[in-house]
Amino acid sequence: MELTMSHWIYGLFTLIIIFTMIFRKGVVLPTLLGTFLVAWIFNGSLISGFVGVFNANLVAAKELFNIFLIITFMVALLRSLKDLGADTRMIQPIQKVMINSHVSFLVLIGVTYLVSLFFWPTPAVPLICALLVPAAIRAGLPAMVAAMAVALAGQGMALSSDYIIQVAPELSAKAGGIETEAVMDQALLLSVITGFVAISLAYFFNRKSFRSPSDPKNEQEFAKMQGFNDRGKEGTTHAQVWSKVFAVVVPLSMLAVMIYMVSTKLTSGRMGGFEGGNGAAFIGGVAVILLLLATIAFGKQKALDYVGEHITEGFIFAFKAMGPVIPIAGFFFLGSADFAKDILVLPAEDTPSLLFDLVQSSQGYLPQSAFLTAFSVLIIGIITGLDGSGFSGLPLTGALSASLANGTVDASTLAAIGQMGSIWTGGGTIIAWSSLIAIAGFCGVPVMELVRKNFLPVIIGLITSTTLALILL
Repeated sequence: MELTMSHWIYGLFTLIIIFTMIFRKGVVLPTLLGTFLVAWIFNGSLISGFVGVFNANLVAAKELFNIFLIITFMVALLRSLKDLGADTRMIQPIQKVMINSHVSFLVLIGVTYLVSLFFWPTPAVPLICALLVPAAIRAGLPAMVAAMAVALAGQGMALSSDYIIQVAPELSAKAGGIETEAVMDQALLLSVITGFVAISLAYFFNRKSFRSPSDPKNEQEFAKMQGFNDRGKEGTTHAQVWSKVFAVVVPLSMLAVMIYMVSTKLTSGRMGGFEGGNGAAFIGGVAVILLLLATIAFGKQKALDYVGEHITEGFIFAFKAMGPVIPIAGFFFLGSADFAKDILVLPAEDTPSLLFDLVQSSQGYLPQSAFLTAFSVLIIGIITGLDGSGFSGLPLTGALSASLANGTVDASTLAAIGQMGSIWTGGGTIIAWSSLIAIAGFCGVPVMELVRKNFLPVIIGLITSTTLALILL
């Protein structure tokens, strides 16, 4: 097909966005400017540019608002549990299992992974680092290795699949018009492969530094990190009974949700109506009811105020974490015919598919290799993760995956590969300006040293999972 000026402008701004990410700068400005110019040039009207840049953000907000809601309710629930002190009680029994450094490493991996699947790593990390890391250090696990375990299991393996809350697979799938469930399933498999390789290598590379529980260095490291783990009070006295109740009810409720969702998938081949956003809605609804019960238990007279405060805190957290994604998603939605018709206010038959057209026009100049295609998407994912978010690049990798898919590589596979590259990088495992800095701070270790320790295991894990994706998927 013949490319128009709007195609070239769209391609130019896509490259600008990628290079901006490489230099670790914000990409909201170029995405907004690019959206405005493309809409202006395509319709030949300055007014269309103003309308287009607003509509792009509106369309993106409509498509992604369910993501903001699930984050809001999960964070609000965690805040209500903190009021009761139930958040600490949920994990305290696990401390008794940490009998030596090797067991502590495995316990940190398992607990961090499970908690991060349901609550996301960022709000879960302070809880885990405050309660489990000190116990692990006293059992002989070096603080640096404990930080690696939390980062690789939470910021890496759990967040890169995001199988329960489903923010990442929805972002990857929507921009490319791909089925969310397909991306979810493949991302889960690739995240486990990447995580298994990275965690195994982290263990073998550092096992000689593991100490016995009686080593004097344990108390030295424990004292060093004490300043980072002041949890404050665990709830008022009248709430202690309810603290114990919710410390049991909440994990059991989440476990029941997970078992039900998995069982429906195993019996029907799908998630029994819980694929895509419906799964997030299910767990979000459970979180809402638990939130109501927890706030009522903490203060019956003030429950109305507490619920509103916690939901507000949840929205603030959600918009801080995901707010910049809206204009970025809007730009890449503009490159898809499915969304461009609403952004440019055009009939479906006149709507361009800017990104797809660009990729299709360049196919004759590119080698038709599944290997090169898969690793190109992985590298682009890694580059987009350099902004320190991990999520902002998913609309790009999702849209590119749909455009680059051919008979040898499926679009959902490419989208999952791009998701791995973006989140394992920007989600907080191998760059210091991401949420990895919080883990380093809580564990009392230098963040750049933590980056260096994580880098090789993560890169080898990503290469392994991408290679296996070409063979298995």
